[in-house]
Formats: sequence, C-alpha cells, structure tokens
Amino acid sequence: MSAPDVTVIVAAYNAMPYLRACLASLAEQTIGIERIQIVAVDDGSTDGSGAELDAFAARHPGTVAVVHQANSGGPAAPDNRALDLATGRYVFFVGADDYLDREALERLVGMADLHGSDVVFGRMVGVDGRSVPRAVFRSTEPRIGLVGSGALYALSNTKLFRRSLIEEHGLRFPEDLPIGSDMPFTLEALLRARTISVLADHDCYFAVRRRGDANITFHAACEPRLRVAVRALELIDERVGPGEIRDELAVRLLKVDVARIFGAGFLAMDEPHRDGCTRATAAFVERQIGDGLQRLEPRLPVPQRLLYRRVLGRDSAAVAELVGMDVEDRLPSTLLEADRAYALYPGFRESGSGIADDCYRLLGPIAGRLGRGTRLVSAAWVLDGDRLALDVAVHLPVVGTVDTAVLRLADAVPAVDTDRKRVRLVPAGEPPGPAVGELVIEPTADGSGTLLRARIPVEPRPSVHELRATIDAGGATYEIAVRRPRAFALPRAIRWNGARHHLAAVEPNSRGGVSVTVAPSRNPLDPLLRAARVRARFWRR
Repeated sequence: MSAPDVTVIVAAYNAMPYLRACLASLAEQTIGIERIQIVAVDDGSTDGSGAELDAFAARHPGTVAVVHQANSGGPAAPDNRALDLATGRYVFFVGADDYLDREALERLVGMADLHGSDVVFGRMVGVDGRSVPRAVFRSTEPRIGLVGSGALYALSNTKLFRRSLIEEHGLRFPEDLPIGSDMPFTLEALLRARTISVLADHDCYFAVRRRGDANITFHAACEPRLRVAVRALELIDERVGPGEIRDELAVRLLKVDVARIFGAGFLAMDEPHRDGCTRATAAFVERQIGDGLQRLEPRLPVPQRLLYRRVLGRDSAAVAELVGMDVEDRLPSTLLEADRAYALYPGFRESGSGIADDCYRLLGPIAGRLGRGTRLVSAAWVLDGDRLALDVAVHLPVVGTVDTAVLRLADAVPAVDTDRKRVRLVPAGEPPGPAVGELVIEPTADGSGTLLRARIPVEPRPSVHELRATIDAGGATYEIAVRRPRAFALPRAIRWNGARHHLAAVEPNSRGGVSVTVAPSRNPLDPLLRAARVRARFWRR
C-alpha cells in the first residue's frame, strides 16, 4: 500500500470527554479516512481515555494505531513515540482536547502540495475562551518569513509538517521540558523549512479550553516557563545568532510566555515564593536579554516595561502591585502633555524610582485605551422647555488640561458582528446627530481624571444613537465611545409628545457602550417598553 498523505498524532492524558469530539472530527475528514494514518498515545490516562482510543481503533482497523504507556509527565514523550511510528508524507499534531474542521486536512495537504510547503499554518479558532494566535492568520500566504508575519507568536505544534523535514534533521520534542516542549520543536522546524505557508481563509483548528483549566499548560509555574524560554533563545543563538529573528522571539517571550508568570498565580504565592520567582526572572532577563532590554522596551506595552524594571530591581512588592492592577483590570489615568501621553502607573516621576518617563510613555494610537476608561457616571431624562433632553455626566480618564470636549449622540446603525454572531452598533457617518447644550469640563474630586457634564436634546424621530465623546488635549483629537459600568442603572424608557408619541431608552450595546434608542409609540404596549419590562423582571429574578 502507498504511504498515507498525513499522519495525525494524538497524545492523550485524561482527556475525556473532549477526546470523543477530537476523534469524531478525524473520522469525518473529507480527505478520506483511507488517506490518513492516526497514531494515538495514551500517556497513562485514568479516566477511560485509553479505552476510548481502543474502541476508536476497533472501528477503523488498519488506520488507527494506539500505544499505551505509563504517564511520562508531559506531552513530549508520547509525541516522540508517535513520530517513530508515523508513515505519512505529512504529520499533523492535534491536542486531545481539540478538534478539526471536516475539510482541514484536505485543504492543508492541498496547500502544501501546491506550494511545496514544509510547514503550513491552518487558521485556529478559540473555543470557550481559549486564546489563539491571530496575527499570522491575517491572510492566506503561500510563503512567509519569520519576522513581521506573526509566525513567532504561533509556536504550538498544531500545524502540518512535511515528515521528510522532521526526519532529515532528526527533530524530536525535548522530554526534559514538562510543558512547552512544542516551542523548540516547532521553532527548529520553522528555521529549517524552505517554505512556510499560511491557510487563513478557512477555520481549520478549534482549540478548546477545558472547564476549570484542567490542562498542564494553564498551571505552569515560574521555573518551567523560564526553562522553555531559555531553550528557545539558545536554539536561535545556535542556528542564526543575534539579529531580527532573535529580537522578535525575545519580544514574544517577554510579552507572552514570561509575562504569564505574573498573573493571579503570582498573587496567590506567599512572600518568599514571590521573591524567588522575581529573582529567577531577573536572572533570566539579565542573562538572556541583557542590554538589549532597553532596545526592545518600545515594543513592549507600558505595564510590561515597568514590570521588568521592577523585576530587575528585585522589588517583588512593586511587582505584585502592578500584577494586581492587571488582574483586577484597574487601568490608570492618562496624562496628556504636549505631544506625549503617559500612563500614570505607581512611581511616575517619583524621586529615587530610577525609572525614566519614557517607560511610562504610551506609543501609537491611544483612543482605544481612553475608551476603556471613559465611562458613564450618571444619566437622567429631563424636559428642556417642551423638548426631551438627556442629562449625562461622563468620567474621562485624562489628567491635565482638556482644551475642548464634545459629548454627542452619534448616529449609528445595527450591523452583524460576523466573528461573534451578534448585533452591534457601528457609526453611520459623519453627521453628529443632535447638538450638545452646555458642556462643563472639571477635574474629578479624587484627581483621577476629568468630568464632562452635558445636556443633550433628543429628537422625536426613530433612531439609534451611540453616546460618544470627542476631546482635544495635548495637541491631538480623540474620538471615544463612552462605556457603561456593570453596576450602573440606566434610565427607564419614557414617553413624550412630539409630532406623535415616542419612547426613548438608554440601553447598553453589545460593545459595552451606551446607546439611545428612539421609537414611535401608539399605545402602552409598545414593544420597546415591553422589552424593558421583560429585562427588568429577568434581572430581579
């Protein structure tokens, strides 16, 4: 018999019930089960995963090979065992928690055959909150490089590899790494590959986050993560040396892999363990990044620039303060000064801190950042003469002088968000909607920002608006969508006389912002009012 087109490798350890969906997706591949070899390794499971694999192999004799072994403590050993048994022209690794689209293997093999690809990235989709790479999947590309493509931010082994590449260079997973063993394997394959391709116009791989994060990678501690980072950088030093590729990988490690050490798990440590983790990370940065940190800092966001500065100072208390702000999503205020913007994290311009202003400086567009912290403080319907108006107060997370500001109801139209399959609001064009009455700009009482107050007339005509703020400060103009705090009680819909009866309601929209909807009303059972009552009953219940 001729060799199969692709060997699919599944390393399973206590993967039930997710394993069933994984195996079902393999059996349904449009490439044809006869063109696939499936090698599954049960790494000492105790939840019935091994029996599930045996039953699957019995249904597909000659296609599925199952290996049972004692638990090895990580995925590297089972992956290596499966590679020794692979006979396909290509190899594809799939996590036992995950599953494939029906056409995935057919499309990936077809692309590799068409372009002579040694590695093919197939578009990934996160399920149940699983984070997946995005940058590398911007577009389908027959050939990409490692710098600027996002490839170095997608170093899991969930890709199609030409098996001759693997065997020619003796590529195997390092079994001394309990987590992250796929990073050095994939990185070396990418460095050795002649052609790397991306299939981005079809969802191929669905990465599932287990309930309760029952996956070894989610619970990895400080030392294992640092070992993986060291191994990856040493591989780059051995294969290509200093340069763009090493810098790009170093930035990825600092932004993603090493940064994950400093999350909720770090806050849960006792003080001695926090100190040890901080010292170990400082030693990694000094040995592996060294003087290059200052050169790479502009490519890191402000919180991570400050994090590594505090880490190098061995100040675990200051590190914990920064981590706490991140975990609790407490965004500091922004100082707009001349043509610069600074994030006012603790220690800004404090004597003796030893941290320059540039570490706090925000680079690139900041409207999105301001939008995260711009929130509705109060809202009420009032009659302004014989017209209805909305009295609003908005907190703007900007410290310093705001030269001018406008609060307005921007015309918006419903649109379908294809990524999330739900309706959202999008601006309908430049017309500013109803004009703003008097606007008051004043510092907040606690000094954390600026308060904008305005009375906005609302026209009695069917429409959907989104509350927006436009400010001029520091020589720049920012357009910001106002957000609604979770605990904020929005005004109930009311009715007033215009040319005919209308209802006006302040409601949250799907983007976390604030929308104002106006609709005609002929009777008290108007659908808008009825929907508001239904929502109120639901939340009371």
